[in-house]
Parts: sequence; C-alpha cells; structure tokens
Amino acid sequence: MHPDDSNIVVLKHNVWRVKGIIQISRCIGDVYLKKAEFNREPLYAKFRVPQPFKRPILSSEPPILVHQLQPQDQFIIFASDGLWEHFSNQEAVDIVQNNPHAGIARRMVKTALKAAAKKREMRYSDLNKIDRGVRRHFHDDITVIVVFLDSNLMSRASTVKFPGISVRGGGVSIPHNTLAPFTTTTDNGGT
Repeated sequence: MHPDDSNIVVLKHNVWRVKGIIQISRCIGDVYLKKAEFNREPLYAKFRVPQPFKRPILSSEPPILVHQLQPQDQFIIFASDGLWEHFSNQEAVDIVQNNPHAGIARRMVKTALKAAAKKREMRYSDLNKIDRGVRRHFHDDITVIVVFLDSNLMSRASTVKFPGISVRGGGVSIPHNTLAPFTTTTDNGGT
C-alpha cells in the first residue's frame, strides 16, 4: 500500500513495526492509523505518527484463509496479538490439548499474563494488582476464544441434506462445510 515510503515498516526494539508503532498491518481498531484526522490530540503523542499521511497506514480488511474441516480437527483458537506475542502456535495448541475444556480461554489469558509479568521481571500477582489502565504499559490486550469442534457432527453434516450455512467475508462466499477463520488483531482496546 505504501511503495514510496521506505520507513513504512521499521525495526524497533528488535521487532518489525508499521511506522515503528504497531506490529500488525490489519486490525479493526487503531483508527488513528487509518484516518489522518484521528492522528492528533487527544491521542497520546507516543502513539501518533509524526509525519502526515494521505493513505491509510493500516487496513481493516482481513486476510482470508479457507480450511476444509477434517475429522481430526479438534478446535480453533481465535486470539489477539496480545496472546501470540507470548505463545507460538504449537504452545497454544499444547495448552488447549493438555487442559480441561472448561475455562480454557481464561487459562490461556492467565498463562500469557504470567509470561508478560516474567518478561517485565515481576510476579503475576504483582502485575494483576496494577490498575487495568496502567497495565497497558506492561502488556498488550489479550483476547482469546477457543471453539471446540465435534467431529461426529461434522461427518454427519457432510451426508445429511440441510440448508447450507456460509460465511461471507472479503467478497468470498464459503461453502457450509468449510471454515473461514480470519485473523483480526486489535491493539489498545478495539474488538
């Protein structure tokens, strides 16, 4: 989107960031990086882009991946980048597979918060005592949803005739027996 801007992505604190601010290029929130008129006060100066911009820096259009559901598919993890900065895909899968289903999203958030506290050389209990507004300086927002799939229901659905269910996104219509996860990541409050 910005072939003429050599500083659209820069390395800051050993992490590649869009305009040196944010690790993602697509999200629902962060309107100040989509519309220049919001890139001003009352937004804190540390979040603002110092140079004026005419085209959006971020996009809310998610990439779409279509995955044909298989009988061995057990669950889907939908999570914000606040979780993924602490876990690899495999680590997240291991947490879900090795723990009871009930409360698994909460367990994942707590495990990520423990990792965030450790990175800040503090205890989880101390991090948890910090007011949520101030905690923003210690870790990113963390949102997790885990959807468990019923393989028996999925295999019956492929043989039974019923009205199709589809998911639409990005101009793509997806058949009823597929899954279209889209990754939409938010920072600083938008979900």
